[in-house]
Amino acid sequence: MARTVWDSTVGKKTVMAVSGMIMLLYLIAHVIGNLKIFFGAGEFNHYAHWLRTVGEPFMHYEWTLWLIRVVLIVAVVAHAVSAYQLSRRDLKARPSRYVHSRPRASYATRTMRWGGIILALFIVWHILDLTTGTVHSGGFQEGHPYQNVVDTFSTWYGDVIYIVAMLALGLHIRHGFWSAAQTLGVGSRRRDRTLKTVANVLAVLLTAGFIAVPVGVMTGVVS
Repeated sequence: MARTVWDSTVGKKTVMAVSGMIMLLYLIAHVIGNLKIFFGAGEFNHYAHWLRTVGEPFMHYEWTLWLIRVVLIVAVVAHAVSAYQLSRRDLKARPSRYVHSRPRASYATRTMRWGGIILALFIVWHILDLTTGTVHSGGFQEGHPYQNVVDTFSTWYGDVIYIVAMLALGLHIRHGFWSAAQTLGVGSRRRDRTLKTVANVLAVLLTAGFIAVPVGVMTGVVS
């Protein structure tokens, strides 16, 4: 039964919608945590340490954090795979391109695929930069996330990569939230305007919240 659901277009869209909502909830929590950097190194480093001790003593050190990571990895993989397979299925259904683009297709809709690729590449870079320190500039300091963030956004390329990715994220959220609502049956004629407004507000707030960090470093507010 699970295989039958997965093989169907509706099943893949449902997987995309649910996994997208899981990632959206994480992003909301993540941006709130990121903004703690404006309260100083002590507050931000304490928050980073707290993430590793959540659930103690019932949960061992970092177990809760790793549980969150596993859920996110599953969500990201499920989202990417279902998106790719739906894209291939769509291309097979109409092998020749439309002569004219659909008039109702927004900029976010037309760039969802490229936005997904940009975000996938960004996730890899972000992990190698601030989690493992592999590509980190200025010397990665284990246990000092505040200084690591400042180091990253003290380079022009770190700022460019992050800001471009966050703009792509905003477009992705704007269209993705709307699509997920339709797939999960939440959308209706009465709710359409409200859902579009929520999608736009979420996209703007999350994009602005994430971009505020590199802007804070560039302007010296965070140093």
